[in-house]
Amino acid sequence: MATPPLPPDSKAGAEEEEEEEARELLYEAYNELQALAAELGGAAGAPAVVVVGHQTDGKSALVEALMGFQFNHVGGGTKTRRPVALHLRFNPRCDAPRCRLLAGPGDEVEDAGVAGRPMPLADIQAYIEAENMRLENDPCQFSEKEIIIKVEYKHCPNLTVIDTPGLILPAPGRKNRVLQSQASAVESLVRAKIQHKETIILCLEDCSDWSNATTRRVVMQVDPDLARTVLVSTKLDTKIPQFARPSDVEVFLHPPTCVLDVSLLGDSPFFTSVPSGRVGSCHEAVFRSNEEFKKAISSRESEDIVSIEDKLGRSLTTEEKERIGVSNLRLFLEELLRKRYIESVPLIIPLLEKEHRNATRKLREISQEISDLDEAKLKEKAQLFHDSFLTKLSLLLKGMVVAPPDKFGETLINERINGGTFTGSENFQLPNKMMPNAGMRLYGGAQYHRAMAEFRLVVGSIKCPPITREEIVNACGVEDIHDGTNYSRTACVIAVAKARDAFEPFLHQLGFRLLYILKRLIPISVYLLEKDGERFSSHEVLVRRVQAEFKRFAESTEQSCRERCMEDLESTTRYVTWSLHNKNRAGLRHFLDSFAAPEQLSVNTLHEQLPGLNENKQDRPKGDPKSNHSSDTNSSGAVPETRLVDLLDSTLWNRRLVPSSERLVYALVHQIFHGIKEHFLVTTELKVSLIQKTLRTVSSDFLTMLLLFLCLWLNALAHFEIAVQLLSPHANC
Repeated sequence: MATPPLPPDSKAGAEEEEEEEARELLYEAYNELQALAAELGGAAGAPAVVVVGHQTDGKSALVEALMGFQFNHVGGGTKTRRPVALHLRFNPRCDAPRCRLLAGPGDEVEDAGVAGRPMPLADIQAYIEAENMRLENDPCQFSEKEIIIKVEYKHCPNLTVIDTPGLILPAPGRKNRVLQSQASAVESLVRAKIQHKETIILCLEDCSDWSNATTRRVVMQVDPDLARTVLVSTKLDTKIPQFARPSDVEVFLHPPTCVLDVSLLGDSPFFTSVPSGRVGSCHEAVFRSNEEFKKAISSRESEDIVSIEDKLGRSLTTEEKERIGVSNLRLFLEELLRKRYIESVPLIIPLLEKEHRNATRKLREISQEISDLDEAKLKEKAQLFHDSFLTKLSLLLKGMVVAPPDKFGETLINERINGGTFTGSENFQLPNKMMPNAGMRLYGGAQYHRAMAEFRLVVGSIKCPPITREEIVNACGVEDIHDGTNYSRTACVIAVAKARDAFEPFLHQLGFRLLYILKRLIPISVYLLEKDGERFSSHEVLVRRVQAEFKRFAESTEQSCRERCMEDLESTTRYVTWSLHNKNRAGLRHFLDSFAAPEQLSVNTLHEQLPGLNENKQDRPKGDPKSNHSSDTNSSGAVPETRLVDLLDSTLWNRRLVPSSERLVYALVHQIFHGIKEHFLVTTELKVSLIQKTLRTVSSDFLTMLLLFLCLWLNALAHFEIAVQLLSPHANC
């Protein structure tokens, strides 16, 4: 028995439902493509309709009419203080609106807590009203952060609509400054929302004369030609009675090109009317359900067409009827968005294809690596990687220019910030202008030599710390065989203590600075390996493990070198060798000569003041040369003996610290201190230079560790072989 044919109305309804489902599948497919592209960091923007208009232009009412149900607070004044993004989806199985509040970027914790789960329409309305009330009491009063709502409903079109706060036209004058600042804030917010090239601007004008470009003034700042702007005249039912002549209606329906440019999206404006009244069960509600609201919208469209035809005295053409009513505007926007979706697909497909090719290539390389993995080949690769890594380290220490200095180099200021400064007990630090290459961005061996040069300059400029009389007296202890004072021992005790306190901090600072410079070589070496196409450098786990082991190796090498330098410093400051510590003996001799000069002068003065000596010289006969010679010999021998006795009496045989003894100790301490400083610089630089040689010939322990880790890495990769094989069909699809 043949199936009876469907009635024409049923056929039309079935075709319309199939078309809506096809559109839904198209939008869902595009959303999936866009989500995939977003994960890859290159997604094209989703086409959306941004509704722009002044307060009381009927923005929210028009959005509700497009949706087929009411959800927002509609009325006079500023009711929308935060943009509402509505992701509308047609779902013939939803007899009631199914709403979800989605979390957007930058949402607060309380917003994110309710996001993602289905919410009744009343809760959505309460949330929006609460946000508007909160912002009304907030100093900013408006927020650019969108309230994102996903809606599924059998009367919803497949659209993404963004309802923005209404524009404000404040009166001039100082007393209206608050309203003027609000108007400026809203205008900036609206411009930010419509500046994206993929958005469609729904520009609402509540006027009967197209010469009054109230909303267009703001829109044309972003879209001067109105090439992506759909112009809508709202509240058509209130404007028709205002026209007295049919010609006025004709001008209103077909504005001249001198007023509206032909580049307007859709070629001409749309005209809509939304019946007033809210949906609800209270006595103030006009409509008891959204179905009644939907029927009232359709009835209003028919009434508007009849009223216009009565004013014109003729029937409207099909093209004119397609511009009147919310349903025609919705169909136009749906078709426009469908075209935008299709136009955006070619922008996403190449990105996905490129990522597919890269994923396929990487999968092929991994499969090849897994197939080639065995213990012998792995050890060979480990040896090659070990040699390449150390070769790069050696080249960096010797000097090279392959690595870009602007990326890896450091100036002296940055090096001091990150690696520490050379600071002694007096907090002395050399200015940058005294350091060679201070402003250059260096790395590797060049940075090492600059650090050593700074170390030499800083330590070489250290002067012997001041010595107090108390320190000298405390260093003059009790001798085991006499009660005199051994000032040479006193000078040695003071000098080695001062030298140890002065130079030991610099040794630790030098080790920390050079260790920092060595650790900086690791990322530079990895960069050079990647530039040379070294395959192992692309495995982050391996590179991180090698980096960690090299850091430990460098730290142990630095510690060993520092301990050797400390041994030298301790031995130098434990026992004083005059041939080593008193390098500048000429200076000490000059000081002793100056010390003896006053003694000689006092003796000569004493002889001149004795009258008896002068008388004896005059009374002695001139002709007795032997007597004269004997007298000269006795006088010349008495002077050194007197000087020696005076020197011993003031130093060794006297515990009272006289100025001459103090000066003697000062001279000895300075000479010993500078001798220790010169020896410290030489030995430290020699010991530190061994770090470079040690790094170039790294120990076998480091290589053994690397080979062991690669063997473990081989076993781990083998377990993933099955997973890779399972992924292969997806890569080839």
